[in-house]
Amino acid sequence: MNSTASTDELPSSTAPLAGVRVVEVSSFVAAPLCGMTLAHLGADVIRVDPIGGAADYHRWPLTEDDESIYWAGLNKGKRSFAANFRDPQAHKIIRDLIIDAGVLVTNAAGRDWLDYDELSAIRPDLIHVQVLGRADGTGAVDYTVNAATGFPQVTGPENLDSPVNHVLPAWDVSCGLYAALSVASAVYRREITGAGTKIVLPLEDVAFATAGNLGYLAEAQLGLPGRGRFGNAVYGTYGSDFTTSDGARIMIVALTPRHFRDLTELTGTTSAAAALEAALGVDFRDEGVRFEHREVLGGLFAKWFREHTVAEAEAALDGTSILHERYRTFAELASDPRVTNNPMFQKIDQPRIGTHLAPSTPMSFDGEHPPVRTAPANGDDTAGILTEHLGLTDDEIDALAAAGSVRTQQKDNA
Repeated sequence: MNSTASTDELPSSTAPLAGVRVVEVSSFVAAPLCGMTLAHLGADVIRVDPIGGAADYHRWPLTEDDESIYWAGLNKGKRSFAANFRDPQAHKIIRDLIIDAGVLVTNAAGRDWLDYDELSAIRPDLIHVQVLGRADGTGAVDYTVNAATGFPQVTGPENLDSPVNHVLPAWDVSCGLYAALSVASAVYRREITGAGTKIVLPLEDVAFATAGNLGYLAEAQLGLPGRGRFGNAVYGTYGSDFTTSDGARIMIVALTPRHFRDLTELTGTTSAAAALEAALGVDFRDEGVRFEHREVLGGLFAKWFREHTVAEAEAALDGTSILHERYRTFAELASDPRVTNNPMFQKIDQPRIGTHLAPSTPMSFDGEHPPVRTAPANGDDTAGILTEHLGLTDDEIDALAAAGSVRTQQKDNA
């Protein structure tokens, strides 16, 4: 925390990072998600972009007016500073903002004015987070990283020959949260020791670490049989999807003996499952055994689902311990009470986008979620930031804008 933090910047339960200022020079998902997470937690996050916006400023999905819903979603609660990234004067200003803030988060590469050694020579306690594609500095994005992980080879229906990418940018999301955790950890360390930190976070290593932590790599290194594709089945336990009489699909997971017992009782297959155990000489209390015999068990349970509507099935399942959920579209989820009545989601009037429910953090603090703030437009806060943090006068700011070094909304609206 800055030693000059005012009383209204002091941490509260929903703003534990109040008083921390972060400069973010970023684009796409991981680094912006880091900055937004920190902003949700009370940090003052200044996103620095080229004049007109970075490569993600108009990324899909778009409104009918070609405004990026995606960009607004990942930049809530930040302030926007727009500068000419080709202008040495702008480089100096951005450097000064970073030195003043003391924390930089970036995924920009090859920019000397963002170099840790140069910046830390001026401010030794600088916290500098560099998100890379690969550890060697070469470029990579979520979808190319994913191709190297092995996950596309085990995703999708059985007997499919081609790889299947997941739609969710899982590595970007994980990387962004790791980056936010690294900032919070480094800020805590700086408070205790006064030391700065250089943090390097390769997107590829996030994916590889996850594959290792979940046992996929050790499984291969130990010479165990290669993992296959199992469709919607859950590897190593019992999980499957079933179709109801009205064509809906429900995912069922039975992790424990109790889950499995309730599933057989619900579907009226207790005796049949017991007979199957005896015939096969197995014990379905073992989740691995349930996985091995998932197809025949699925045949037992499928009849019950085919004879019930989704409403009937959900009502019956709700009275059991069985883990279940109906497959939904984004549109169905958006109108679901778990979103519309969820205190994590708060109504905002997002300029250029419209009024909608937007999420805060999934964590609540002392029973409250941090407030949701809107996202700025490119350059919305340039003038205010130059005045507040660098002490520039209106005339000095106007001169910078006139020279094309920065973009201010005052200049745009004149």
